[in-house]
Amino acid sequence: MIREAIITTLAADGRVHITPLGYREQDERVVLAPFVPSTTLENLRARPVAVLNFTEDARIFAGCLTGRRDWPVLPSTLSPVPRLAGALAHWELAVERTIEHPERPQFHCRVLARVNHAAFTGFNRAQAAVVEGAILISRLDWLEPSQVASEMRYLQIAIDKTAGEPERLAWAWLMEAVAQHPRHGAHAQGASV
Repeated sequence: MIREAIITTLAADGRVHITPLGYREQDERVVLAPFVPSTTLENLRARPVAVLNFTEDARIFAGCLTGRRDWPVLPSTLSPVPRLAGALAHWELAVERTIEHPERPQFHCRVLARVNHAAFTGFNRAQAAVVEGAILISRLDWLEPSQVASEMRYLQIAIDKTAGEPERLAWAWLMEAVAQHPRHGAHAQGASV
């Protein structure tokens, strides 16, 4: 099972990188598999530590994929990598082993700390729709425009029925990214904010 979270990593020069990333658990370890090429991959190679941030703020998922990566961070408990200030919880990770792969190397990580900050108050369909929309946006270069348009129209239903202001803003960012993409802009009709 793959779960979605926000990962924070550090570049060799100390800059914080914030982005969504799917992870899985295996044998009491967390497995991260960033794409080649990616900033997360470069950062994990340069500094083999990371923080998984668990948030219900859909704006962070959409924002990171639409050029809005400046989210407040705070120091972590044990890791040099900061955590998201708005995280409900975070896990601090240290890479123990890397399995190379031409498309998605795997970083097997030990959990150094698991810290809870706030209660999870339940799912919202619009939050889930934004996360699914963000995943689609991350794949615009290789998905067919008709598929993206169809899936975005379907996800729009959850936005229309259950979104609060944060989800509407996040959805608007995603729709703007589709509309501005060279292959998908003409197909972005039919979904709105």
